[in-house]
Amino acid sequence: MARETSPGIRSSTVQFGSGVPAFRALPRAKGRRPAVILLHERYGVVQHTKDLTVKLAQAGYVGLAPDLFHRFAGDRRALVRGDVRVEMRDSEVLQDLGEAVEYLKGLHVVDPSRVAVVGICQTGRQAVLLGAYRKDLSSCVVFFGAAGGKEWTTDEFRPEPIEDLMGKLSCPVLGVFGEADHIISIDDVLRFRGCLERHKKSYHVRLYRDAPHGWLNDTMPGRYRKEQARESWKLFLSFLKKTFGSGWDRDRVAWTFESDFSPEYDFKKNVRLE
Repeated sequence: MARETSPGIRSSTVQFGSGVPAFRALPRAKGRRPAVILLHERYGVVQHTKDLTVKLAQAGYVGLAPDLFHRFAGDRRALVRGDVRVEMRDSEVLQDLGEAVEYLKGLHVVDPSRVAVVGICQTGRQAVLLGAYRKDLSSCVVFFGAAGGKEWTTDEFRPEPIEDLMGKLSCPVLGVFGEADHIISIDDVLRFRGCLERHKKSYHVRLYRDAPHGWLNDTMPGRYRKEQARESWKLFLSFLKKTFGSGWDRDRVAWTFESDFSPEYDFKKNVRLE
């Protein structure tokens, strides 16, 4: 994958709104470009996050990766190692991401009518959350998130279950999941799909063969899967192109579901990989 620096791509750390830090990458393309808000995994804005943001710029998009953990005052090194976990309040995330959208719309290089959000792992929910409360997004994308365990319940951080949030979406959704995920089962994926269908929301959901949780992350050799990463990123870019352009009829409901899994599938056999 691309590293933080790439020929012709201008990347930097910025702050927006009430002081939210973010990593930003600008494409070489001239004129106003679509923008993508990229939400980090449970480790925060790490090298992998920056790499993906640069890859978005290489594809011609303005990429912005806000630090949703900027309120966290604990051990950042432990966070990067995955030894601690930060819980985010929906209300605070909505504030931060609302400011992110407005920041992007104010940039002279951004087409304000074309902004998408993508959540990865822990932040899959936050991508859906923004899509539920903003009516000006082109699309919402989830990579192996927003469908497991506690997402279907509520607590002090998440006053609304993910099912209710999906009912409020006003943009199409891409959901990307893996057969070997130890957090999100195939039943969870089917439930995710079912919610979108019940609420008549347009979606494209893809379940990849043999893909463990976090297979997109090439900084973690144990879980990285080159073929699935390449194919899912290709699908992601195709979805962005379609939803940023005229390829998605907003007056119709379109459903696409693709899966590849074994008839002997057993979720209990899936394990965490590093």
